[in-house]
Amino acid sequence: MHDIPSNLKFSKTHVWLEDLGENNYRVGITDFAQDELGDIVFVEPPEEGREYDQADECAVVESVKSTSDIYCPLSGIITEINSELNDTPDLINSEPYSEGWIFILKANDDSELNELIDANSYYELINED
Repeated sequence: MHDIPSNLKFSKTHVWLEDLGENNYRVGITDFAQDELGDIVFVEPPEEGREYDQADECAVVESVKSTSDIYCPLSGIITEINSELNDTPDLINSEPYSEGWIFILKANDDSELNELIDANSYYELINED
């Protein structure tokens, strides 16, 4: 398991956000999520240039075990997708918090960040069982 980076924000649906400045956020799924899914074999990213609302289904990750929807952590416009995942979707397994990012989002509403949790709270969430 990878350590949970303290500089990230998290949704309760196991999505992480990295603040890139100027309301831009790099987004991916957590190490916990990729571990639960197993070997990632395909990623259907969101549509670049499309606007999503917070909690909208925006991407799909397929593993050898199952298919999982990714929910947009903030309202905004997709400005970039990680094209590396086309050929190497398993980057999500090996580098969930770095090279395995899925998309970059330009957020519409900073106040939605209040609905996300920090690394300590996320650690408590996944260790409740």
